[in-house]
Amino acid sequence: MKFVIKGGNKLIGEIKLAGAKNAATKMLVASLLTSEPCVLENFPDIGDTKITEELCRSVGSKISREGSVLKIETPEITNSKVVSLTRRNRIPILALGPLLSRVGEAEVPVLGGDRIGPRPVDIHIDALTAMGAKIETLDDRYVASAPQGLHGAEIRLRYPSVGATENTILAAVLAKGRTEIQNAATEPEILDLIKLLQKMGAIIEFGANRTIYIDGVDTLHGATHRIMPDRNEAVSFASLAVATNGRILVQDAHQESLLTFLNVLRRVGGDYKVLDSGIEFWKAVDGPLNPTMIETDTYPGFMTDWQQPVAVLLTQADGVSSIHETVYEDRFGYAQDLNLMGAEIKVQAKCLGELSCRFSGKDFLHSAQFTGPRKLHAANLTVRDLRSGIAHVIAALTAEGESVIDGIEELDRGYENIDERLRKLGANIKRE
Repeated sequence: MKFVIKGGNKLIGEIKLAGAKNAATKMLVASLLTSEPCVLENFPDIGDTKITEELCRSVGSKISREGSVLKIETPEITNSKVVSLTRRNRIPILALGPLLSRVGEAEVPVLGGDRIGPRPVDIHIDALTAMGAKIETLDDRYVASAPQGLHGAEIRLRYPSVGATENTILAAVLAKGRTEIQNAATEPEILDLIKLLQKMGAIIEFGANRTIYIDGVDTLHGATHRIMPDRNEAVSFASLAVATNGRILVQDAHQESLLTFLNVLRRVGGDYKVLDSGIEFWKAVDGPLNPTMIETDTYPGFMTDWQQPVAVLLTQADGVSSIHETVYEDRFGYAQDLNLMGAEIKVQAKCLGELSCRFSGKDFLHSAQFTGPRKLHAANLTVRDLRSGIAHVIAALTAEGESVIDGIEELDRGYENIDERLRKLGANIKRE
């Protein structure tokens, strides 16, 4: 499938955020920890949730949904070996803890997800091993067992990985004793997951300096939870408003989960107004935007998933801007595509920032320098990964002429009915 986009329209209107992809998928997995029903409200209808639903069904879950309300119940684990799924994503490894807790064994496919460089799983494996799991990593799957059950442990993550933090929490809530996770990730989606687990009967608390404590309980019960709005969507729509010189009210956008982005947006020349219903965004300067230096980081820093839509804004800034990517080592594939559209972006291995970077001196192309403003023109593009795909869409809606974007299945993984929603803002976009 592809999008055909004619740029040049100012996008104006209101758009409502869907539930957060990065919370919804993890909550489906969390529901496997109980035999009772869980109800998830504001549940997004996207590719990544569908593949996670497939994973859950394959182990015994019964799932139904009405609109944005999903009900999932797993009375028993009927199959602990998930050999394959119709499409790869990075969620299956998170099912190890729930499956080990329920039946003492698990087998799940290897990681997939965005093509943004390796996602090392040793942090996950080390944490689960410390809790009593025996895990074998094969070419296409992970095979795990815990014949004596999981137990609490003191675990220090070498990097505050979101996935490893979630995996450890999911394994610890039914483990015997206390688990202490040091150097844990603290993203809002993790807090949302913890809220669900607490409603289910878990005992989890935050300590100082990125420490999370979990006291294992004997059983968990069902719960109802409303999933937080997707802050990645919020940043995408905010960037779109500024890029097209439009004005968009992003309904349900929460200021507290966007603080770092809001500061960057204001520096670059955008502005916003926080309302009871959400946040309204627009371009605040006449002419070109302002050059800005950005460094991605773990929460509460500037999120790595935000740099791609904001990159389009930097192509329109008057001067030299930069993005220093410190989370993933290979996330600037989209630069080649924006250059094809007329941008001037140079990707390099040098650290362009002040943060201590684990990729320094390792020859990874993890920094980008933008020189602008450069007028963008239409081009034929292929989506490389989910977040670069939304940068393609924003650039195409900004550029003159008709662009064709292939491979939009990647966009459907994380953005619900994105073309229909953008048309309501005045975008000239159609799906073929």
